[in-house]
Amino acid sequence: MSKAKNILIINGHPDEESFNFGLSAAYKTGAEATGVSCQEILIRDLDFDPNLQFGYRKRTPLEPDLLDAQEKIKWADHIVWVYPVWWGSVPAIMKGFLDRVLLPGFAFKKREGSVWWDKYLTGKTSRIICTLDQPAWYYRWFNRAPSHHAMTKLTLNFIGIKRVRITAIGPLRLSTSAYREKWLRKVERLGRQNK
Repeated sequence: MSKAKNILIINGHPDEESFNFGLSAAYKTGAEATGVSCQEILIRDLDFDPNLQFGYRKRTPLEPDLLDAQEKIKWADHIVWVYPVWWGSVPAIMKGFLDRVLLPGFAFKKREGSVWWDKYLTGKTSRIICTLDQPAWYYRWFNRAPSHHAMTKLTLNFIGIKRVRITAIGPLRLSTSAYREKWLRKVERLGRQNK
């Protein structure tokens, strides 16, 4: 598989002082060192209503920040998602972002009179970098990794992004600075590999 030329990093943590922002920066540093083009979306900084107030019955006009986010998603060959797992899911602001941005007509289209749909974001790859307050193996084997399935199968695969890799980091709570530094180095290497 050839390396990505355009990489988009989407950070879903609402706190800019979080370790997630350090992970985003580490990935970007690694990727930019290889000469690829990188853009970022910091969901916390976007001006938008995260509530899909009419569901899919009626379209809510997209705010300029969300229109810009859609353009960046179209531009990207590889999309990196960085977020904490809270209550087995993504943060509320990130869920609102997904609801508002990955709309019919942009990310997919239901076929008339059919249960099937067309996927509009094919040909892209993705990496999930998520933090946990439990060991990653425990989240996967005992809790069945609900956020992993929701993001890979029910979101990214649904819109056409078939190849999704996951880097789960945990337990983060009570972790040492050495543990965090080790992960920052690993994530920077992932950036250098453009995957």
